[in-house]
Amino acid sequence: MDVLLIEDEQKIADFVISGFAAANITTHHESDGFRGLNTALIKTFDAIVLDVGLPLLDGFQVIQEYRRKEFTTPVIMLTARTELDDRLKVFQSGADDYMPKPFFVEELIIRLQTLVQRKVGSIEKAIEQSGISLDRFTRVATYQGRSVTLTQREFMLLECLMLSPGQIFSRQQILKRSWGIEFDTGTNIVDVCIQRLRKKLADTNPKNTQPFPIESIRGVGYRLNAFQ
Repeated sequence: MDVLLIEDEQKIADFVISGFAAANITTHHESDGFRGLNTALIKTFDAIVLDVGLPLLDGFQVIQEYRRKEFTTPVIMLTARTELDDRLKVFQSGADDYMPKPFFVEELIIRLQTLVQRKVGSIEKAIEQSGISLDRFTRVATYQGRSVTLTQREFMLLECLMLSPGQIFSRQQILKRSWGIEFDTGTNIVDVCIQRLRKKLADTNPKNTQPFPIESIRGVGYRLNAFQ
């Protein structure tokens, strides 16, 4: 994926660029609205990440002019403004989504991927595997009649396992494939997330009649049993 990032705060830009690189996303960075708009008009990108508070032209001016030229590339706006009127203005200006600051780069990545895949019609709204149904737009998982809304990390981990049923993933592979983390965090974050998934979907469900399909492989990692 090739993304245009228009962000004037260098620390935030570096943070996003680093996260994108770990997820194999190519980033072109512009630090003001005028240059950002000019780049968006003359080059083709899969998506645009656009800050609201920019010098020369603010984010609203950029997207309004971009949409006036009838460009349909997905745009996610970054904003520190979270009041209802501000959120409505983001969508009224032509953005497809927004991220309030501060944010997790992992969530920004999955939102970008979802927007891009939805645009080209290559993403299925829901996937089903091993008795679990996962709505990829609402992050709602259903298992044995019990439906729960997952956190972003839980969703990304479960989606990773469901897309490769039967495959054993090490904890490091899960960190990289699910959340774009290239290094060993030195914590049990993967195990904790698995435990939360199990508790949400199975442990408190009185209708549970079979082992939860996410299996721990001792000394290795985890896999989703591939039964239907």
